Amino acid sequence: MQVSLRLDSECVRAFHLLLLQRLAALAQVEMSVDARPAGGGIPGSAAALFQLETAIHGLPADGLAKRLPLSALAPYRTQPPASPDLVIDLCGDVRLEGTRVWRVTYDGAAGEAALLALILDGRTPIARVEESGATVAEGRLGTEYGGIALASFQDMLARTASLILAAMPPSAVNGAARAALPVLPEPAQAGAPPQIPSPTKLGIRAGKALARRIVQKIYHLCYNAPHWKVGWRETKGQDLFDLRVHPAAGWQVLPDDGSRFYADPFPILYRGQVTLFVEDYIHRLGRAIISAVPFGPAGPIGRPEPVLDLPYHLSYPFVFERDGEVWMVPESCANRTVDLYRATAFPGGWVKEATLLSDIVASDATLVEHGGRWWLFATVRDGGGAFSDALHLWSAPDFRGPWTPHPKNPVLVDIASARPAGRMVERNGQLLRPVQDCRRSYGAALGIARVAHLDLNGMEQVVETILTPGALWNGRKLHTLNEAGGLEFIDGSAIAPRWKQKRSSLT
Repeated sequence: MQVSLRLDSECVRAFHLLLLQRLAALAQVEMSVDARPAGGGIPGSAAALFQLETAIHGLPADGLAKRLPLSALAPYRTQPPASPDLVIDLCGDVRLEGTRVWRVTYDGAAGEAALLALILDGRTPIARVEESGATVAEGRLGTEYGGIALASFQDMLARTASLILAAMPPSAVNGAARAALPVLPEPAQAGAPPQIPSPTKLGIRAGKALARRIVQKIYHLCYNAPHWKVGWRETKGQDLFDLRVHPAAGWQVLPDDGSRFYADPFPILYRGQVTLFVEDYIHRLGRAIISAVPFGPAGPIGRPEPVLDLPYHLSYPFVFERDGEVWMVPESCANRTVDLYRATAFPGGWVKEATLLSDIVASDATLVEHGGRWWLFATVRDGGGAFSDALHLWSAPDFRGPWTPHPKNPVLVDIASARPAGRMVERNGQLLRPVQDCRRSYGAALGIARVAHLDLNGMEQVVETILTPGALWNGRKLHTLNEAGGLEFIDGSAIAPRWKQKRSSLT
């Protein structure tokens, strides 16, 4: 299959080279490049903003936005065939009769300038691969670096590559249709599509960015940041899957001493006792371990105690009971693995039983048994980009594996509903999935999605509810949801002064 990539010869980036390399690696694909001036690229004033952000935020200089000489395309034929089987148009100017053309757009406009304008306007862009007006693939792009234009731009370029690759199955004969994005409430956007601001306004933005960075540094001298907290309550027969709003009585908070925070609460009812497992982040170490504390109706019985400590960061302690034993799949993306542990002296004594996935940056692995198979959900930082917007699936006959990647990975690209946020549950024959809504920022809101379809042909979900912090949960974020034994847990961010940590270390 002969595939031509249309790009602007006046602005070749590392992104283009990555995309070419990944496309050329597909079976039965022969790549060529249609590199001609396109016009309407990113102005020099925006490039200057990128340079300033690189300096003040310590961003790497070799990211996907890095400019490359035209000679970097030399390994690929730069004279496309007269009649390619498929043209991937990144510029929006290809008009070929009788040839399949995939046009890449951001909120309906083509080109990297359109993407950057949306980022600078604070939008959450929807990227689409379109053929003759029909959507071949789409994704709601995101970043964990909101407010930093260059980092956001590079994250979204990376996920654009993922989206294009996802539309091309291994045979690359026909583009695979992708499931539609969940319909979500978005702020009303009036008027014409955003444009890149003038050099003067970009200069003002750069000045504000520098001032904001100085404030952040002062803040980090005074406070432990980020700092999360765990909320809990008795459900009395109605959990958030039933209520779809915060309970009128609000939430109680699992206390910490300020030198550490607790997050990612996962309770389990085992042998008549609810035990809560948490990410236990120790500020002075800059990484987390897994700790556990027994719970009663009146709250925690003692304080969380370490149960799993490894040389790398651990979080999201997904615990479950099976075959009379308790198992855990903690997040260990810092180790580029997804590992399975078994408790030999519950709640401790964890021994590693298997590595389920390796050489992968997978976040918040969540297992569920459905349709006679086990499924593993996780967001994957595929080829760079955000940690939270590309949902991948694997299936297996048993939770121990072997795990097989879904043929349509990523099955969903959506910063608002891809990343798991807790155990999936069945209600009235329907599979419900807590999801993270990271449109405003990482872990900013919690969604409840109904899985409408899940099999080897794909996954579709409908986001039915979005819960945000407020008067009844006054943390700045809302991030995880789990329940066991009539006790329900959530988490979100808080503020912890550094002086409190110093005082607590003396007591």
